Amino acid sequence: MKIQLFLSAILLMAIQSATAQKKQITLEDIWKEGTFSAERLQSIHSMANGQEYAVQNFDRASRTGSVDIYSYATGDKVRTAVSSADIEGLDYFISYEFSGDEKQVLLATKLQSIFRRSTLGEFYVWNTLSRKLTKVSDDLIQEPTFSPDGTMIAYGKGNNLYVFNIAEGTTQQLTIDGKKNSIINGITDWVYEEEFGFVRAFDWSADSKKIAYIRFDETDVPEFSMDIYGKELYQTQSVFKYPKAGEANAKVTLRLHNLDSGNSRKAKDVEINLGDNAGYYIPRISWSKDPNVLSVQTLNRHQDTLKLSLFNAATYQTKLAVLETDKAYVDVTDNLTFLEDNSFIWTSEKDGWNHVYHHNADGTLKSQVTSGDWEVTGYYGYDAKTKRIFYQSSENGSINRGVYAIGLNGKKKQALAIKEGTNDADFSADFSNFIHTYSNTTTPYRFTLNDARDGKQIRVIKDNNDLKELYATYDISPKEFFEIDVNGVSLNAYMIKPTNFDPNKKYPLFMTQYSGPGSQSVANKWDTGNDYWFQMLAQNDYIVVCVDPRGTGLKGRDFKKITQKELGKYEVQDQIAAAKQLSERPYIDENRTGIWGWSYGGFMASNCLFQGADTFEMAIAVAPVTSWRFYDSIYTERYMQTPQENASGYDNNSPMSHVDKMEGDLLLVHGGGDDNVHVQNSTRLVEALVQANKQFDYFNYPDRNHGIYGGNTRFHLYTMMTEFIKEKL
Repeated sequence: MKIQLFLSAILLMAIQSATAQKKQITLEDIWKEGTFSAERLQSIHSMANGQEYAVQNFDRASRTGSVDIYSYATGDKVRTAVSSADIEGLDYFISYEFSGDEKQVLLATKLQSIFRRSTLGEFYVWNTLSRKLTKVSDDLIQEPTFSPDGTMIAYGKGNNLYVFNIAEGTTQQLTIDGKKNSIINGITDWVYEEEFGFVRAFDWSADSKKIAYIRFDETDVPEFSMDIYGKELYQTQSVFKYPKAGEANAKVTLRLHNLDSGNSRKAKDVEINLGDNAGYYIPRISWSKDPNVLSVQTLNRHQDTLKLSLFNAATYQTKLAVLETDKAYVDVTDNLTFLEDNSFIWTSEKDGWNHVYHHNADGTLKSQVTSGDWEVTGYYGYDAKTKRIFYQSSENGSINRGVYAIGLNGKKKQALAIKEGTNDADFSADFSNFIHTYSNTTTPYRFTLNDARDGKQIRVIKDNNDLKELYATYDISPKEFFEIDVNGVSLNAYMIKPTNFDPNKKYPLFMTQYSGPGSQSVANKWDTGNDYWFQMLAQNDYIVVCVDPRGTGLKGRDFKKITQKELGKYEVQDQIAAAKQLSERPYIDENRTGIWGWSYGGFMASNCLFQGADTFEMAIAVAPVTSWRFYDSIYTERYMQTPQENASGYDNNSPMSHVDKMEGDLLLVHGGGDDNVHVQNSTRLVEALVQANKQFDYFNYPDRNHGIYGGNTRFHLYTMMTEFIKEKL
């Protein structure tokens, strides 16, 4: 026994000695010096020939930008499509888009952010043959895009739609009634942009003769205003339309503009009558391969009924192609793909898991292409030559991702990249090869070129080995994945222990989570930012644990949608139960348990502290929703219906309803310029805590948005949170 104890002591001393030689991660490493910055592939565009790809480059020495063409096979530069060094009057550009024939490039400069996805900017067309530069508009414009034949550019400006004829240099205004905070033509409003994930609400027909667009009438939508303090003597206000849960949304109509209206039967600009197929929302429009057939997706307000309709621009008739219903909600995706015969690919979770389906041109179901108790997590496209569909899925376990190919008939499935971890793919235009991105918790992003026929690696593009070697010089603990059984379900989780972990010692438990509907935080991939922070906390003798509760994704429809009408109920129950079970482990100090989260995770962190007062001693809530009554209509009602219909669901699960139970320490943080989760959420929670006579810490970052960044902001925030954890836990 004495010999065993002696050997154990030597082993522990050896481990401690090895650990002592490792470098410690600091907040400066993470948020100031970019110590762990990984090499990435810049946004690439596969050229039509499938053998070459374009990349935007920037030469710091000459301060010039270029779009360069490379060979997939060798990685060698083939030619330069455009360089600002060769263009008089254009010093730089920020993004690019090729015309269909790849003879012209649309260049963006002077971009200004509006909201999360939307921007304004100056745009130019560069002709690679004539080497002529043409400015699209003297004003800042939105969402310009080439017509399929490359002769025109359609764009939004001042809430109206315009078309620019490149050769003639003339502009045609398609709509005239656009007005700020009233009417928007062809560009989405705030809530569509945020929750349906798109800004360009117009689309060219395949023959370049028609533009379909969504018109938003925001007249009845309530306005939200934010004070912007800046550096001036008096603050200004940002005022915009923001429909909160249960309030009026923009009235949307679908319109068709005929640029070629020589046929008297065709009105120049008409509203498309969807009849019985009309919906409260129009989350997607897209022309099919047939220049007369427009696909339209509509949703009812509850978002539990989605209709895919096909409008015929020749007959002005609309027919229902696909009807999707769910007792909870139906997800909207960008996976709709029309084939040459106008049959189409569609994804649905109607069998309980998200899978790929093939429908005939009239919408009738032809076949279910994929099936199984796993999720299709990404749809890459269809190769007409080989009749194969390429997709990503969780077939190799819900925390992993693999890349697969399968016949359109659902046969001859191939695994192209399934190494344990996260595999992703970017296919060439002809689907002959793909750029494979791989990572796991110990392997930074690795980029290779692979053959799409069998998945075999052709060459390494970037491997981030320098980062991997650098990371190994730091005091790093591996993520330990496990499952935890609580409340009758098995939940995915991971744990990070100190490198000098001693099972005979008691450690504080710090839980991290997001917990939002369909999300996943427990994943086998290389992470950035917060993962480095968690490692830093582990260096300081904290055990960090993440648990994905019920309501999160990748475990089937029923697991994900159990939280319907009760956001915050089951997720809080699961986090509290998991914390209690973890605290039973001999090496965890049950009297030092903390939890944190951002946005939905902040909603959860505050709720767990209040409702789990006997479990959690501290919480940090950053930019939290504190009542779903304050959040936007589309997101909230998807899961909760309206407050008028489900008042108890809103109020019973609001942190403000449980402030009287609070016993631990709370740090509440919000950005004063948050246009997404308004600071109103935190100010109302502050008032509730004050009236309940509860002491807490509150910090407001003036003018900062939902991401709370800019300059020294992130470093300041994480310094404050780290000090709070060390003091309170």
